[in-house]
Amino acid sequence: MNQTDKRTFSWKKTLLWVVLILVAVVQIFPLIWLADFSLASSNEMFTSGLLVIPKKIQWGNYVKAFIDGHFLLYLKNSILINGLAVILVLLVSIMAGFACRRMNWKLRGLVKTLLLMGMMIPIHATLLPNYKIFNQLGLTDTIWALLIPYVAFSLPQGLFLMSSFMESIPVELEEAAVMDGCGIYRIVFRIITPMMKSSIATVSIMTFLNNWNEFMMASTYLSSPKWKTLPFSVLEFTGQYSSNYAVQFAVMALTAAPAVIVYILLNKHITKGVAMGAVKG
Repeated sequence: MNQTDKRTFSWKKTLLWVVLILVAVVQIFPLIWLADFSLASSNEMFTSGLLVIPKKIQWGNYVKAFIDGHFLLYLKNSILINGLAVILVLLVSIMAGFACRRMNWKLRGLVKTLLLMGMMIPIHATLLPNYKIFNQLGLTDTIWALLIPYVAFSLPQGLFLMSSFMESIPVELEEAAVMDGCGIYRIVFRIITPMMKSSIATVSIMTFLNNWNEFMMASTYLSSPKWKTLPFSVLEFTGQYSSNYAVQFAVMALTAAPAVIVYILLNKHITKGVAMGAVKG
């Protein structure tokens, strides 16, 4: 590489880094803005600038959000509901992926197509029909009112990734297992599943992140605090005539923190799983 080529390469690399840094700043600015306003007082909220410099850092906003916002109760409900949703999505998507990829039956193509069509339907498009169904079945204000739609709308994505990755697993492994006398469930959960760790991690993380901050369905189907999830903490500081905006920002920061931590720690699994599923599908 001559001197001119080196200069061109260096210039292009510098430009690429500048663009990437600008994109990163734009992406993380909402989190910076949220953290900044959560440490200010409510009187400092109304400022002409994008950010505010608090005269005194208000750590009490987080204390009030944690205690008066019923944070632990709503956090427990969010973890329980999202955890169960992840387990059910994994279980059903693995079995459905095996049935659609490995088993020979007449309607497998149609069934897989119908399941994957769920990715084209917005979750909130079914808000009112689901409410009428749940209301008649007596499921409103129960854990099932959130668990059923969360699993249903996360399943198509899980099935897509699982079935795509399953295609790369040699059929000879299953044939050898059948020769050894293994049943279908033992083949799926003792042989196939351990080989799909990347896809399982990806589906788990994406299901968790997609449902963690969901509020519209939760506010429609739930009325009592028993099963309310973490986004409801914000409403605890909303009054009829005024709201404690600073504490609301603190609540939103606390609510976003688990999802941000999960994404930062497990981001490589998401990228790896999606890339492997796309290539092998």
